[in-house]
Amino acid sequence: MNMNRSQGNGNNLPIRVLVVDDHAVIRQGLRMLLESRPEIEVIGDCENGREALLMVERNKPDVVLMDVVMPGLNGIEATRQIRKASPATRVVILSGFVDEDQITGSIRAGASGYLVKNSDVTELVLAIQTVNRGNQYYSAALSDGFDIAELQLQARRPEQKTGVDTLTPREREVLQLIAEGHTNQQIADELVVSVKTVEAHKAHIMDKLKAKSRTDLIRYALRRGIVKLESVDEAERSLANLAGGSEE
Repeated sequence: MNMNRSQGNGNNLPIRVLVVDDHAVIRQGLRMLLESRPEIEVIGDCENGREALLMVERNKPDVVLMDVVMPGLNGIEATRQIRKASPATRVVILSGFVDEDQITGSIRAGASGYLVKNSDVTELVLAIQTVNRGNQYYSAALSDGFDIAELQLQARRPEQKTGVDTLTPREREVLQLIAEGHTNQQIADELVVSVKTVEAHKAHIMDKLKAKSRTDLIRYALRRGIVKLESVDEAERSLANLAGGSEE
């Protein structure tokens, strides 16, 4: 039976935690809060999902505190890949923007917990300890607006896939990079694939989402919380530069 370092032994080893957030101030704040607790060992922090996946593969932390909307690879898709790469690692989603789709998406991706960012350090540590024991934890603040038990059932209920759920993991990555304003060449460089491969992914995405242009894809990604609102200006500048080009 596979167990975390801090489970199944009498040594009371600290829980090894990785912090993932694209805002440096939040990362540093979380580190300071957690490093003050003897039961927690922060093994590192990173600013996006792709870096998190690499660090998890190398260091196998017990728990990952994961922001949702980040550049390159968002938190929900990173959670899905981390759970495949390191099944013993638990993920707690830490988000300032909460809606039903985001909660059910995190459950489907394999997250063990969900916290709002204004949670205090006591609840943060409780969530880490709870998921590290193999249980689930949802922020007390969610109980006012959501029926978590129903959302868990909904997330696990077989249903016809629509929208972003029909996309493959690589297509979801490409969609996010498109929405962030990257050109096909930049996406190819980021994912280490050919431009033709990116164009094929883009065509499949547009067909599945019934989109007619990059603008449609950006709007869809914004509605679904795949990219942040502050990414809009950069994406629009990219679209302006591409006006009349072959990528629209």
